[in-house]
Amino acid sequence: MHILRSLGPAVAGPAPGEALRAGVGAFAGLALVGLFLLSPVVDLELGLYLVAPFGASSVLLFAVPNSPLAQPWSAIVGNTLAALVGVAVALLLPEPALRIALAVGLAVTVTILCRAVHPPAGAVAMTAAMSPEAVERLGFWFALAPIALGTAALVALAAVYARLTGRHYPLRQFDDPGHHGTEDADPVERLGLSEEELAAILERYRQSLNLGVEDLARLVGAAELQAASHRTGPLAAADIMSRDLVTVTPETPLTEVARLFARHRFTALPVVGPGARFLGVIFQIHLITRAREDALRLDRGFGPALKRLLDRDRDRPVAAAEIMSVAGPRATAETPIAALMPMMAGAGIDAVPVLDRGRIIGIVTRTDFMAALARHTVRAP
Repeated sequence: MHILRSLGPAVAGPAPGEALRAGVGAFAGLALVGLFLLSPVVDLELGLYLVAPFGASSVLLFAVPNSPLAQPWSAIVGNTLAALVGVAVALLLPEPALRIALAVGLAVTVTILCRAVHPPAGAVAMTAAMSPEAVERLGFWFALAPIALGTAALVALAAVYARLTGRHYPLRQFDDPGHHGTEDADPVERLGLSEEELAAILERYRQSLNLGVEDLARLVGAAELQAASHRTGPLAAADIMSRDLVTVTPETPLTEVARLFARHRFTALPVVGPGARFLGVIFQIHLITRAREDALRLDRGFGPALKRLLDRDRDRPVAAAEIMSVAGPRATAETPIAALMPMMAGAGIDAVPVLDRGRIIGIVTRTDFMAALARHTVRAP
């Protein structure tokens, strides 16, 4: 039974949206490279043509952009080195089977030594070894065009596509600032382990080719956070949520939103429609961000820009719908608070709305959560 299970999928079930995102990215990347840079048909004059290994590179760049094997150095340098090796072997050895095997073997060795492992590089070396006519015409130019040029174009498009779809590529570095723009790491990454210690763990378990140091820090931090939340007991969102809600509608002017923030000292206000139907949420940062954008656009100070934002267009005030967020995590009354902590920390938010069939019935804020933790700590034996 264990043997049969080992033959099945080794990865967790992906979200359909993620699969579609990766597929669309690979399609767009190869289409744009094929339309504007490299020819879909073999061009032995300039060498500007698509090669099959670019399809394999696209899988890594668009489907698993966090992999160390998909990073720009690995992709561009790995493919280019493999092409140089493949061309050199093709020029030296006439026997096809030996030529192909040696080209791939040497490419693997060279890319590992140069810390540029990129699985499609093996296919690049093999392509060169199997294409004596192209190698004879292009020589070592083959490594520059189409290989280096095409790979660099795919990497650039992958970086743009990642930003457009809310991903991070190239791989974040261990000492990158957190999402608040400060030197502090994100909450789920604040470990007592140094970059060197994390790298040593990856090396000890021979995982340095599969996982980056920053990703390991993030995963360990998230695991510690999840484990800590288990100690809060079987409490659910309904046990700690705020029920007496202050809400606004999409038409509520920002002057009223600002007044409610100041009066109640909230950091979040739910936006609702008829029948308490949840539509979105406004965080204080949304109001501040909008004022900052106006200040930059008008070349004025933040204070005057905020006042102008709240006072302008008396006949048609700026409304809550223009700044509210419709995305973000949501919970139900039965959601365990063990799941709420990672929601808040991972998304960098101050509150999670609690819904029942699309209606908002409560909200769990950081204050609610910390009060529950404190109460549990005091009661713990």
